[in-house]
Amino acid sequence: MAFWLMKSEPDEFGWNDLVAKGVSPWDGVRNYQARNFMRDMAVGDQAFFYHSRTGLAVVGIMEIVTAAYPDPTAADDKWSCVDVRAAQRFERPVTLDSIKTDPRLADMVLVRNSRLSVQPVTQPEWDMICAMGLKQS
Repeated sequence: MAFWLMKSEPDEFGWNDLVAKGVSPWDGVRNYQARNFMRDMAVGDQAFFYHSRTGLAVVGIMEIVTAAYPDPTAADDKWSCVDVRAAQRFERPVTLDSIKTDPRLADMVLVRNSRLSVQPVTQPEWDMICAMGLKQS
């Protein structure tokens, strides 16, 4: 199993929207590197749901429920998407600031390339962020 981080603007499609839909395509990605990461995803992989632009925080965990397929929102077939479902909401959001200030997360793609909308996460990074987000306040 692999781990990922996937970004969405909460005013366009946020965590609560995913929960309400149950399963949703993660479509509209128009960056080749992000698309290629989605093509690397497998059913059962897990991904952080990250609120971008406003919020700037990991708010929950999603499960990848389909392999990549052609994005139906694209005018051509060079773009892909996967379907995701909400798995677990974080007890408290893990903010970008808290990630950036933790030296153990300094090499995380989110810190080095914060604009990339779909990115891999290592097992140690995954474990740390889960511990931060699932911890009771």
